[in-house]
Amino acid sequence: MGDKYNMKNPSVKRILQEVKEMQSNPSDDFMSLPLEENIFEWQFAIRGPSDTEFEGGIYHGRIQLPSEYPFKPPSFMLLTPNGRFETQTKICLSISNHHPEHWQPSWSVRTALTALIAFMPTNPNGALGSLDYKKDERRVLAVKSREAAPKFGTPDRQKLIDEIHEYMISKAPPVPQPSSEDASEPPAPDASDVAAGEEAPVSPQDTITEITEHVEQEVEENHEIVGEEVTEPEVANVSKQVANVVPAASSSVHTVEPRQQQVVRVQKPADDRLFTWAAVGLTIAIMVLLLKKFMKASGHGAVFMDES
Repeated sequence: MGDKYNMKNPSVKRILQEVKEMQSNPSDDFMSLPLEENIFEWQFAIRGPSDTEFEGGIYHGRIQLPSEYPFKPPSFMLLTPNGRFETQTKICLSISNHHPEHWQPSWSVRTALTALIAFMPTNPNGALGSLDYKKDERRVLAVKSREAAPKFGTPDRQKLIDEIHEYMISKAPPVPQPSSEDASEPPAPDASDVAAGEEAPVSPQDTITEITEHVEQEVEENHEIVGEEVTEPEVANVSKQVANVVPAASSSVHTVEPRQQQVVRVQKPADDRLFTWAAVGLTIAIMVLLLKKFMKASGHGAVFMDES
């Protein structure tokens, strides 16, 4: 490769040095090599940053180095659909030729690729060549990016793209599954704890817990609508609401018990009096019946004695 270029040229010398360093010290996060016919044009692939919607994705692109490299910055173009940068369009980054004032000659292709990975999950802010897809759409593209390398350019270029893709696949971890935090539910009560056909009693603590969860859920839902995160002061706010709910719930539970006892005490004398009057009434009725029977028996006896 070096035979085709003037080795006294500082740009050529620097580029060949970077090629050697890239091959001798490869990274799991990226791979980049120049074209055989043009060392000023590189193909690259980067791995999506972990703990983001790009995790597990493999994103290909091309780098064009200026003839004044490393004193002027390179330009970047993505070839793999990713939802953050347009494809086949020179993207605007602080490390690209769109901002030469930020470029440092001490930076390299390796430095630029590391920075590009860090830029992926950032807010595009309407920059040239940027996209703002939803996270779910970016996750779908991340999975799809692993299936095959993009098709681009001449057969020699495509061969290099395919080789880089195979290397990145061999180093890439599996794509993470979508988080199930939102779908998580509290465990159901054990059947052995609740008798058949019987509902589990609701304790005051269960009520307090339910209110607490409801307050926290409302805060989370409100912040999901505006796309913000719950901050520490807001968490403290929820804690205060919960702290106010707990004494209120506890006091309402304690005030019910004396009332119930009072009802029992009032109803109990009423039941005793009713029983007493019922017993007295029954006794009177028996006495009346016995008296009637006695009087009837006395009358029949008199008649019998008269006939004799």
